[in-house]
Amino acid sequence: MRLPLALITNVRLLNSGFRIGHRIHNGVTKTSLLSSCNICSRVERKWIKPVGFDTGVKTYNSLTKQKEPLVLAQERIATWYSCGPTVYDHAHLGHACSYVRFDILLEVSNISPTVLARMHEEEFKRDMQALRVLPPAVYMRVTDNIPQIVAFVERIIGNGHVYVTSQGNVYFDTQSIGDRYGKIILCNGNIHKHLFALVCSSVFGSQLDIHSGGIDLAFPHHENEIAQSEAYHQCEQWGNYFLHSGHLHLKGSVEKMSKSLKNYVTIKDFLESYTANEFRLFCLLTRYRSAIDYSDASMNEARSTLSTISAFCHTAQAYMQGHLQCQPIEEGILWERLSATQSSVRKALADDFDTPKAVNVIMSLIHHGNCQLQPATKNNGPRCPAVFGAMLSYVREIMAEVHDSSGVLNNVVEELVHFRSKVRKFALSVEDQASQNPQTGSEIQKRHPQPDRVPLLKVCDALRNNLAPLGVHIKDRGTNSTWKITRGETRKN
Repeated sequence: MRLPLALITNVRLLNSGFRIGHRIHNGVTKTSLLSSCNICSRVERKWIKPVGFDTGVKTYNSLTKQKEPLVLAQERIATWYSCGPTVYDHAHLGHACSYVRFDILLEVSNISPTVLARMHEEEFKRDMQALRVLPPAVYMRVTDNIPQIVAFVERIIGNGHVYVTSQGNVYFDTQSIGDRYGKIILCNGNIHKHLFALVCSSVFGSQLDIHSGGIDLAFPHHENEIAQSEAYHQCEQWGNYFLHSGHLHLKGSVEKMSKSLKNYVTIKDFLESYTANEFRLFCLLTRYRSAIDYSDASMNEARSTLSTISAFCHTAQAYMQGHLQCQPIEEGILWERLSATQSSVRKALADDFDTPKAVNVIMSLIHHGNCQLQPATKNNGPRCPAVFGAMLSYVREIMAEVHDSSGVLNNVVEELVHFRSKVRKFALSVEDQASQNPQTGSEIQKRHPQPDRVPLLKVCDALRNNLAPLGVHIKDRGTNSTWKITRGETRKN
């Protein structure tokens, strides 16, 4: 049957949701919610291990409250849905933290998401782009999917899992699915009315590999998604893994970053002081499931770590190119440490994506590399560029999350500065003009810049000034120029 227009309007206003909390039957209002005691007792419901390709990773699954082998339906490809907040203006770092953390997990796990749907506004998309968050394959908006939502509701009604009131409101009956309601509920006291959120089954079908979001979405948001989706598909397990990230706090505050509490930092304001790379490294330095404290001190730690990585890359590159003379290199030790590092990083990431441990192991490798790259007045032994080439490639590969495209960026800046230097050299060229000395009567030569080339000098100065706020600093030395990239990027002098 076609649902009343009132229901369609209701779905639109409630962000594609069902209202849950009461059911109306024969004119009598009854509670359809289970008691908090009953709900908490049902978190032990059996989890069905997926059949497919084992990634070698064990991840904490909110469905089972323990680490489980991550098995995907297709090899190295995941159907992954990430819930987002409802944001109507500029987002703050609390909004961004969960997105950035799961974006990092996608990169370090080498998993390619075929579908990554997120529901949020255009302004939020731009903020996420500024933080270098991987764009999803599919964006889902409620207003674009009203027919699918109505069809979804109709099917759940047909399957006998809801009640429809005379006003056209739809209520989900949690008791209709027996003890299957309460998979990921955290026992935290009061339970009251909440909204359901629909996931478009025309995109995901009846099976989802991974569902992620902030820990505050575990109940009721994700719990209700499970209930409605399994009621729709008539399946035992719709989503195989539920991953939840910890909240972002201002240091010293027990409350999560929130606009309502006025304890937030907008992404726009943040990027005036720090870079996207620094925020991503800041996220790498804690486990994704842990709460994370934001402060100038923690951001400076991330900046310092990023600077150390960049300095090593620059020094190792200089050694490989023969621009840096060093004491004799103990090559065998470095090869052993590189191999041990690669093994340790794999183990850390396979253990529920332990990024802080992985970063510590990499920083130890960099430390030992720096100890070998001690400048010397002359080269007293054979050069060993191969081992540093291997170390450099590995560090850049594994730390691509916070050091992406550094080689491309360097090449672009190098070409830009080289072109600018040629223009300046041309503009600075002068012409000799002869004149007579009034006292001696002898002829003297004076050098004057050519007037028609002065605008070129002004344009070159303007380019230098405009690049400085972006972190590219150019220093003119006569007709030549040198440059460096600051804020944690590779430098060149």
